[in-house]
Amino acid sequence: MMDVVIHHNPDCGTSRNVLAIIEAAGYRPTVIEYLKTGWTRPQLLALFAAAGLTPRDALRTTKSPAAELGLLDPSVADEALLDAMLAHPVLVNRPIVCTAKGVRLCRPSETVLDILERWPAGPLTKEDGSPLIDAEGRRVG
Repeated sequence: MMDVVIHHNPDCGTSRNVLAIIEAAGYRPTVIEYLKTGWTRPQLLALFAAAGLTPRDALRTTKSPAAELGLLDPSVADEALLDAMLAHPVLVNRPIVCTAKGVRLCRPSETVLDILERWPAGPLTKEDGSPLIDAEGRRVG
């Protein structure tokens, strides 16, 4: 069985939904609660490179201290964003999921389907209650 790793925040509805989708598909993912473990610079750089993200792309701008830290200004350099993310793990948007098919920032939650070899049986809904997979196992939307 293919390994799945999710960088997860259990207080985030999208992150919980992505984890539920992964588990419903039959995977037993490695769950990394990054707010507890923190990040390392090499880890973030590798995740961002694999997902095709810049630090700015991965910056969580709501429900985080990004504004108070002055990070929303587009002139803030990537190195400064990385330093802030290391000091404040909540600044990294979530969830980030890693599989053999790739690495993705899974916002919206249905993005995780792009990197899973198999999907859960339907019907399945997103965190807002809208359909994600129909009763025949087809992706909705």
